Amino acid sequence: MTEIKTEGGHEAHWVTISSDEYESMKRTIEILSDPEAMEQLRKSEEDIKAGSTKKWSEFVQELRNEQKD
Repeated sequence: MTEIKTEGGHEAHWVTISSDEYESMKRTIEILSDPEAMEQLRKSEEDIKAGSTKKWSEFVQELRNEQKD
């Protein structure tokens, strides 16, 4: 049988958060653990720094114009 060795003390503390906050934290951890999602975030940050993005209002207006055509 393997013996488990521990060092130092351990004190349990309780933290109470809302279920919404808990779900948000879980989703954040999932995204941070996903290499593809993190690569997309890096690319998006590069696009923003390079100025190759549009304002949301411009994007929406373009969509409306396309729908009219």
